Amino acid sequence: MRGYGMYSIDNVGWLEKDKPVCGPLDAIVRPTIIAPCSSDIHVAHGGSGPKENLILGHEAVGIVEEVGQYVRRFKPGDLVAVPCVTPNWLSRGVQNFRSFSHDRGPFGSFKFVGEKDGVMAECFHVNQADPNLAHIRPGVEPEAALMTVDMMSTGFHGVELADIGIGEKVVVIGIGPIGLMAIAAAALRGASQIIAVGTRPRAREVAVEYGASEVISYRDGPLDQQVMDLTRGKGAHKVVVAGGGPEAFADAIRMTRPNGVISNVNFFDVKDNIAIRPLDWGLGMGDKDIRGSFCPGGGKRIQRLINMIEYKRIDPTKMISHRFHGFDSIPEAFELMDKKSPDLIKPVVYLD
Repeated sequence: MRGYGMYSIDNVGWLEKDKPVCGPLDAIVRPTIIAPCSSDIHVAHGGSGPKENLILGHEAVGIVEEVGQYVRRFKPGDLVAVPCVTPNWLSRGVQNFRSFSHDRGPFGSFKFVGEKDGVMAECFHVNQADPNLAHIRPGVEPEAALMTVDMMSTGFHGVELADIGIGEKVVVIGIGPIGLMAIAAAALRGASQIIAVGTRPRAREVAVEYGASEVISYRDGPLDQQVMDLTRGKGAHKVVVAGGGPEAFADAIRMTRPNGVISNVNFFDVKDNIAIRPLDWGLGMGDKDIRGSFCPGGGKRIQRLINMIEYKRIDPTKMISHRFHGFDSIPEAFELMDKKSPDLIKPVVYLD
């Protein structure tokens, strides 16, 4: 089969590989819509360490082509959303972590791109189909369901991790797709003031549509001072870091008030160093909790997020800024995600 991926770091292109084999608990899925992600770009450029001969991609909806003999909830022909995180539910590791992201150690549940070929292929393998796939019911647009498998799930997790409560003041750093979904989730949670941090004009507009009270930019001065001014000198109760470099993390600590929480769902690079000034953290005793977690796994979570789309609680398709058609357009969409044009939020590729 053919797939788009990396021969080695900074060397991407079409790969020819054997079709994956379906195990007794597993499924083979033919993707119908995929979305390149900034995490794929990180991997291609070596941000998660050296990798070779790997098909990229971890965001897909598709049609089930084959199931193993013990699969009961899915059958060939089913339209499904495929979570980007597909844990091994037989592992003891999933009993120890609340997000099920680390079944055999850090990021162990992130099978696509982490330890096997991804979804930018003519077909791909899903381990343990019954707990790791989600049905897409009639009436839910597949492109909307596609937004749940990573962007919506990760953005919402940033808000869950921060434990945002009714009336709290919140900052979301980064207004890419994950940050936009964090803004939407903070609004659904009942946050009063939601300050978004970002510069791209189109993303700033969508941030306001999802519930941002104000949108600020580093171009207008130090972010922590802008937040202090907007919160009457008190700072934010909760800060979600959904983008930016190491400096964004330091900003987040400075703008968080005592007894607040900094929640990180941002993918830092292996070459990054994060510096925390002791004074900004109350000399280490400022009662500012720092929490970081990877996207939760499994089909049940994705099914719940699809429920929110079905019942009109959220429309994640506002994030789709570019649409491509045809399998051969994957490289163009991937390059767009890599170059990050000013009007980019989220590209998707329709394969059928």
